Amino acid sequence: MCSQISLLLFLAFIICVSSGPEENEGVKYANKCEVCKILATELENRLEETGKTNEVLEIGYSVDDVKPKKKSHYRKSELRLLESLDGICNKILDYNIHKERTDSTRFAKGMSQTFKTLHGLVNKGVKVELGIPHELWDKPSVEITDLKSQCEKVLEEYEEDIEHWYFHHQGIVSLKQYLCADKFLKDSHSECLKDELQGNKKGEMEILQKVGKDEL
Repeated sequence: MCSQISLLLFLAFIICVSSGPEENEGVKYANKCEVCKILATELENRLEETGKTNEVLEIGYSVDDVKPKKKSHYRKSELRLLESLDGICNKILDYNIHKERTDSTRFAKGMSQTFKTLHGLVNKGVKVELGIPHELWDKPSVEITDLKSQCEKVLEEYEEDIEHWYFHHQGIVSLKQYLCADKFLKDSHSECLKDELQGNKKGEMEILQKVGKDEL
């Protein structure tokens, strides 16, 4: 009986924190700020990875050995940008929706505390019904697939702006500021750009830990 009550309280908590325009369907899609923020974050992370090399590229060709090929540092090359952009929106499929959070950090990599707890309950023999098969719990949600689609549209529309930032503003101003705040969101709310993951947020872990203890 105790486990059933705890589970009901837990699921009620999920419903409360995920309320929004699509609350009747249990879905809250990413807004413009969240889409741009995640795109900018992923691209800057990718550029940080690819920028660690001191490789020098030889550009062009010659028909003899007299005229040398041009040399260019990979870190400043167009090739690095193209390789970093390739499949960047596919990385969003590594994200999950964390419905126990209410700000933009609800989109984050790793399993959410919600599903960690639900998986734990299932492993303890508690029957959990979410309306979807258990084997689909860890598949990308409709919010994530929609976020990926929105990312691809932003990337297509603002490719020239990203290229301009890469060659002229990288290291001076963040991509979140240049692309999101100053261009994509210039006439919209940009508060989410300030959201940072604070670990276990107040209230979130208290409820989750209570459920876990009651199930022991």
